[in-house]
Amino acid sequence: MSTLNIGIILGSTRQGRVSPQVGEWVKGIAEARGDANYEIVDIADYKLPFFGESDSYAEAQAWAAKLATLDGFVFIVQEYNHSLTGVLKNALDSARDEWHNKAAGIVSYGSGGGVRAAEHLRGILGELSVADVRVHPLLSLFTDFENGSVFKPADLHTANVNAMLDQLLAWSGALKTLRS
Repeated sequence: MSTLNIGIILGSTRQGRVSPQVGEWVKGIAEARGDANYEIVDIADYKLPFFGESDSYAEAQAWAAKLATLDGFVFIVQEYNHSLTGVLKNALDSARDEWHNKAAGIVSYGSGGGVRAAEHLRGILGELSVADVRVHPLLSLFTDFENGSVFKPADLHTANVNAMLDQLLAWSGALKTLRS
């Protein structure tokens, strides 16, 4: 089987966000494994307008084209008001078939580890025919971030990320056969 391509999707676009730090940390762990191609996919780079706006075709097409090149995803999800960000929901809605029959892992953070945002994401992924894996690294704003802005993860999270990636690659490889 060919090498899998996994996108690490940053789920926030706001100024001062910490998702790039978390994404780069996950990418570093992933690349050290040498078992797939990993890349950061930053929603902010696509300038997606709200889903359904009349001028959204070009941006949505570029976003869909990027997703089509990927076999699986790691979502970096931050919790806002007990849910995921509006820009992540918009990005999920801005493509359809490009999500189908792929797998996803979730790394979340927030005051409660981002668990509520991750649970909302799981329901949306199910509707998009994306299989989410069980292992889910949870990061706390209180213990894994210094002053809420500098990411300093506890060592135990590395094992969880690796376990998530093990599951993600197994599912991504299996689901790739459905798309061939």
